[in-house]
Amino acid sequence: MADVHELASRLTKAVTERTAIDPLTDDVRDLDLETGYAVQRVLREQAGPRAGWKLGVTSRAKQAQVGVSDPVFGFLPGAAALDLGAPLRTGELIQPRAEPEIVFVLGRDLAGEHVTAADVLSATSGLAVGIEILDSRFRDYRFTMADVVADNTSAARFVVGTPVPAAGIDVRLVGVLLEKNGQLVATASGAASLGHPAAAVAWLVRRLAASGEGLAAGEVVLSGGLTAATPVVAGDVVTVTIDRLGTVELACT
Repeated sequence: MADVHELASRLTKAVTERTAIDPLTDDVRDLDLETGYAVQRVLREQAGPRAGWKLGVTSRAKQAQVGVSDPVFGFLPGAAALDLGAPLRTGELIQPRAEPEIVFVLGRDLAGEHVTAADVLSATSGLAVGIEILDSRFRDYRFTMADVVADNTSAARFVVGTPVPAAGIDVRLVGVLLEKNGQLVATASGAASLGHPAAAVAWLVRRLAASGEGLAAGEVVLSGGLTAATPVVAGDVVTVTIDRLGTVELACT
């Protein structure tokens, strides 16, 4: 049986030493999703105050590609948040990549096994543009789903723009632009996340309910990457624009 504390220590050491490691499943062949989440819980207990949650593998096409039928989730440590205008210090990371996100800011607690997208929108105090910085601790982003869950879904840093009221915004239809150094990298719509980003957040709430947890007022939820993630290095500038939500720019140093 896998020692979840030992596996969590491997990942923590990789972060501290800024050195990629081989996937856990290379020598823990029976590592499954449940055990991956157990490793993630150990990391969460060690991470200090939580800012919120994040979703991964929310694209139906990506799910089919990797052979899963549901997204995965991770947590956002408060220490991982970047302030607007603050740079991303790439030297603190291993192999950072940026992706655009629609961010939900919770106005009230939300929990339960039967929460719907409509419930999520009702509980949302605002929507915002987000940029998530992924940084897999596994060499060359080579991992299984159990590995990436254990590695907190590659979470590293994130920045959230100024929230706007959700009323009247159909987040399925908003257009998304990802630019790097003034060049268009990718486009998408909100529907890239499970067909509706609020449905992705509702899935998260139902999944957390299985362990007696939920979302808390004031927390943010990154509802899933809307394009492929783009690698970034010092000197890059990443810009994400989402219709009706605004624009966020992140400089890399």
